[in-house]
Amino acid sequence: MKGQDISPLLESKQKLIKHGPELFFPALNFKKKVFYKVIYCYNIFLYLLNKSYILLIFIKIKIEKISMDEIDSKILNRLLIDARSSYRKIAFELGISPPTVLNRISKLERDDIIKSYSAMIDHAKIGFDLTAVIEVTAIKNKILEVQRHISKFSNVCAVYDITGLTDLVIIAKFKNRSALSDFVKNDLSLPFIDRTNTHIVLITAKEDFRLL
Repeated sequence: MKGQDISPLLESKQKLIKHGPELFFPALNFKKKVFYKVIYCYNIFLYLLNKSYILLIFIKIKIEKISMDEIDSKILNRLLIDARSSYRKIAFELGISPPTVLNRISKLERDDIIKSYSAMIDHAKIGFDLTAVIEVTAIKNKILEVQRHISKFSNVCAVYDITGLTDLVIIAKFKNRSALSDFVKNDLSLPFIDRTNTHIVLITAKEDFRLL
């Protein structure tokens, strides 16, 4: 009831949890009390485990939803090689039916494993001759603001939050040194950026993010 002191009830509940066997079996000797106390604690454990069982099932279902098997991996590999491949072509190469390929790809899209489809471009052939790797050190507690600011630029290919002496690493493409200089001196000239360190890529030995 409203305004009623429930402290005696709480105290009784705490005694029941802590001294359950002694309350129910006061005349038992020490060894039997220990035995029954173990049984009592075990029953409490089973009760709590039963309560958490539904949560464990839910977690298991969520994990299973994003699981992949060998067929999924092979489909992804075909799409990484050529995203224009038809379902019929992929099905023929893998020895499965086109509807199976369709269902598998749809599930991969729903699970955000396949985020989008795009073409691989030779950036040098469209004028982006310069690749730069730029280290950025932000003022304390301003890293997220810096990330959001830098990510807005279309020529920025990647922004990584890293460990070490610097906070971020940027990979960006530029058409010439003048564009790079303007980016570093103006676009990265923010009050919450402490310093930058720019590396110009001389030769690209490998640049391929199609990992599987």
